[in-house]
Amino acid sequence: MTKVLIIHGAGMNMRGRVQVDVFGPLTLADYDARIRDYAEALGIGVETFHSNIEGEVINRVYAAGDQGFDGAIINPAGFMSGYPALGLAISQVAYPTVEVHISNPAKRGLTSDISKACRATIAGFGIAGYDLALRGLQALTAKA
Repeated sequence: MTKVLIIHGAGMNMRGRVQVDVFGPLTLADYDARIRDYAEALGIGVETFHSNIEGEVINRVYAAGDQGFDGAIINPAGFMSGYPALGLAISQVAYPTVEVHISNPAKRGLTSDISKACRATIAGFGIAGYDLALRGLQALTAKA
């Protein structure tokens, strides 16, 4: 079974309460429930992790490599730009990471520094972006 770490970055705990016009009404708990449903349908094990503290996210990225995770999905949210240490950590682990955004940051004039360290980026498909990312990681990590 593929094992994927889901990382929710800074501010994700506010989903469903602020900027509902951009990100929709789902809360972080709603995200996690949907992600678990997507993963279960694909036979993928997931662990979700959220922190508003960059160092905690970096430590979790590194630990996942030691714990046998096959891949990670990150919605960096508030860590999207100006956090080079997080990008460096993602680039240093052996497993692939996919960046996911519920909305399309480019449409709002934003760019992500974290995407430069990731294998792929999915943006603008709402919560379904996590399903797409899980499917992509499953294909990348398929064991022959």
